[in-house]
Amino acid sequence: QVQLVESGGGLVQAGGSLRLSCAASGSVFSINDMGWYRQAPGKQREFVARITSGGRTNYTDSVKGRFTISRDNAKNTISLQMNSLKPEDTAVYYCLAFEGRILRPRWGRGTQVTVSS
Repeated sequence: QVQLVESGGGLVQAGGSLRLSCAASGSVFSINDMGWYRQAPGKQREFVARITSGGRTNYTDSVKGRFTISRDNAKNTISLQMNSLKPEDTAVYYCLAFEGRILRPRWGRGTQVTVSS
């Protein structure tokens, strides 16, 4: 089974930057796509960005041009560079990995990102 641990959240002013990281352990050989989701207070968890094992990426429209997802397969990590942060980016950010041929989703515990205006 894959375990995921996020790090790098915090408090930042609007316009600032943060870099989130997610480290995978366990059955890392079985990981396919990975990505980031977020959940703001009172809202449903939503997709942010996704990266394939080959490095192809896609993003939700609201973060395009501001966020960049990257992956280091040798270190079993993914990162999310977040620039030009806005108060509406405030949320708990969760790392996600799809495991095995049936693409079973594995979630991290999340890391809080707070953007002050």
